[in-house]
Amino acid sequence: MSREIAETQSATDESDRSVPSGFEGDLSFSFAGIRAGFVTCLPIAFGVGAYGIAFGVLAREAGLSLPTAIAMSATVLAGAAQFVAVGVWDRSIPVGTVLVTTLIVNLRYLLLGASLRKWFTRLSARRAYGSLFFLTDESWALTVEDLRSGSGRGAFLLGSGLAIWVCWVTATAVGAVAGGMISNPDVYGLDFVLPSIFLALSVGFWDGRETLAPWMVAAIVAVTTSVFVPGQWYILAGGLAASLTEVRGGVR
Repeated sequence: MSREIAETQSATDESDRSVPSGFEGDLSFSFAGIRAGFVTCLPIAFGVGAYGIAFGVLAREAGLSLPTAIAMSATVLAGAAQFVAVGVWDRSIPVGTVLVTTLIVNLRYLLLGASLRKWFTRLSARRAYGSLFFLTDESWALTVEDLRSGSGRGAFLLGSGLAIWVCWVTATAVGAVAGGMISNPDVYGLDFVLPSIFLALSVGFWDGRETLAPWMVAAIVAVTTSVFVPGQWYILAGGLAASLTEVRGGVR
């Protein structure tokens, strides 16, 4: 059995290596790609898990039952939107308001998904949309970096997303169970876990001074928008401004 598994794995790895590199070749979708994404993302997923504990604690404080908190993390898989939803859960706010608020927070995924189109249109609809269910900020950043390297691993997003999903759901359960023992997650620095992860991921997207303009535009527009516009619109505004700046630079 071990020999058969080894032969199967070898054939899969060989299949991955045979895929042309760069943006023009076909993408493979193999177990090797899933494993590569999972292993690469695992250290980050542990960090996200620490943030998930904080969400579990807050979910129980807001009145969510343990199964409900776990089900939300398993099906939504969007930390910022979940924190917003939990924050207004115990208030007398219409369900429509909660839905609109979480939609605004998650609008950035339109940009993230659009950036993957040039690669994922080469996958079947089942594989592409199945992988996109596990799309997060962290898995997106790692996947784009991997695809830019010319690896041709179309299953990398699924693997990295699965690593975050497993840690996020497990951590939610731990936080929800231990909610009564952790009164203030900020005391343990759990509120800084996610910002620190994003800062580390952003380093991988720095390509030198020629890419400084989109970064600066995104920062200025996001900060300005946060001052004058309530809510989470600054996320989308900063992303759109940076995208338009990059497109304008490319046209020139």
